[in-house]
Amino acid sequence: MTRICLINAHPDPAPERFCHALADACQAGAESAGHTVSRFDAGAIDYGFLTRAHDFSTPAPDAVRAVQDALSASDHLVLIYPLWLGTMPARTKALLEQLGRENFFLDTGSDSSQWPARKMRGKSARVIVTMGMPEFAYRLFFRSHSLKALETGILGLAGFSPVRSTVFGMVEGSAERRARMLEDARKLGAQAR
Repeated sequence: MTRICLINAHPDPAPERFCHALADACQAGAESAGHTVSRFDAGAIDYGFLTRAHDFSTPAPDAVRAVQDALSASDHLVLIYPLWLGTMPARTKALLEQLGRENFFLDTGSDSSQWPARKMRGKSARVIVTMGMPEFAYRLFFRSHSLKALETGILGLAGFSPVRSTVFGMVEGSAERRARMLEDARKLGAQAR
């Protein structure tokens, strides 16, 4: 059994968003396979933007602390978000910044021989990104630049390993196409990888 922290990081809390359906499918697959899921929907969490470097050393808001607690207790992170203007939505990035407060992801002041101390070691991650363009165009022409930045510059640096990704392109396509994506998300949840 794997303990999963599932974050639907779409900033819009409306349940008709496809990221919400993907999160539902992933959660259902994970739970049907016997995994434990702690789920958070970013659109329903009250948090703001950090505006000063000093904010990183202060406590996170209570709603964000609940996500930190679930992530600390988890073995695996699933992060789902839409691609907006070539990258993650601003509120998705803001949530990651909020989660990083008080050295939650890594400790740069540590005297450890492993500097910085990567506090998410031992946890794996799956990033699921939705977009209007075809997946191959994002990966081939745009070289998945924003996804790579997240995988290495945030998750990898924090110690998540392995970090895997799934890109669902052309999400505004047919109902059959969406049904296949939802089934893929369900399988990923069941595999907890």
